[in-house]
Amino acid sequence: MNDVFAGKHLVLGLSGGVACYKSAMLCRLLVQAGATVQVVMTEAAEQFMTAVTMQALSGRAVYTSQWDVREPNNMPHINLSRDADAILIAPCSADFIARLVQGRSDELLSLLCLARPLERVPLLLAPAMNREMWAHPATQRNLAQVQADGALVLGVGNGSQACGETGDGRMLEPEEIMEELAAHFTAKRLQGQHLLVTAGPTFEAIDPVRGITNLSSGKMGFAIARAAREAGAQVTLVAGPVHLPTPRGVTRIDVQSARQMQAAVQSQLAEASIFIATAAVADWRPAEAADRKIKKDGSGEVPAMAFVENPDILAAVAGSEPARSGKLYCVGFAAESHDLLKHASAKRLRKGVPLLVGNIGPATFGKDYNALLLIDAGGSKELPHASKDVLARQLVEEIAQRLAPGHL
Repeated sequence: MNDVFAGKHLVLGLSGGVACYKSAMLCRLLVQAGATVQVVMTEAAEQFMTAVTMQALSGRAVYTSQWDVREPNNMPHINLSRDADAILIAPCSADFIARLVQGRSDELLSLLCLARPLERVPLLLAPAMNREMWAHPATQRNLAQVQADGALVLGVGNGSQACGETGDGRMLEPEEIMEELAAHFTAKRLQGQHLLVTAGPTFEAIDPVRGITNLSSGKMGFAIARAAREAGAQVTLVAGPVHLPTPRGVTRIDVQSARQMQAAVQSQLAEASIFIATAAVADWRPAEAADRKIKKDGSGEVPAMAFVENPDILAAVAGSEPARSGKLYCVGFAAESHDLLKHASAKRLRKGVPLLVGNIGPATFGKDYNALLLIDAGGSKELPHASKDVLARQLVEEIAQRLAPGHL
């Protein structure tokens, strides 16, 4: 996510709550991603997390008082809010939400929120509280009002809570908040688009315990889904058998085989305006899968096995009426072992897609980094070696440019 957060300056506010322990990791992730983080803590927050810890993680002195003498003009509420690209309160307690609604300004954190320039310094809230507190009508009224006043509420997680109860109200995990922040800072280049993307391998059963698959991890497809959602698209992700968390705000459909993936794609196609076939779909499958495990008998003979070709999902979508009429923009992926430009160019023509993205499969399967070669009717363009998140954002931008009015 370095490309999103590089050069950003964030005020990270901590209000009282046990979820302050997550804020320590959030601060670390932000700094690692290239942001500078100024931590401001309420008196209640100091009961759960020390300023020393947050100073060590942020690399900056922590502010806790509106009377802090380090500011030459003695106005930290003005200075801190003016310098920020955004103010994030995480955790944001029920009490602090009420303070914001009331315009309270008797401590530094709520004071700098009140003093921030509304038109250029956004306020983002990551609530954290007991499930009954979250569901209480007073909290829900306050949440509605604070959003009407211009704050962005990131929502809460569901699960076990420190009090021993289970339900809504947990603060989002640091990685989830990072995704929400990345989406906030990303230009909405795909606003109004519905992107359908496939990711990962397929698994073609031989018997109940064996099958044919490949080394695709799904990381590139998941990164594209995340980047497209950040860019404002509605995203549906059809995922083969991978163990990756679903990106925030993305609808996920899990499948196993190529035929299941084809059925899932066809069921979603009517709503899509962009289709990206990132999945490494198995070319063949056993003609028949055994009902029971095929056991060796010690004879040394290998059982005969017939194969049939799997459906060509990309070619079918590219040949559909929405694609032929220009209502659906199709992007294919080619994972090659050699002669990338030659083979990927041929695949683009064979599949009939306007854009084909090539990469060297053995060099990227399972890894967090990749390099891409974009091929269209005008030629080819390299996206140099970078993280898959960075490449996904670059690819989304390339697609947005091609969909822009007047693009040739």
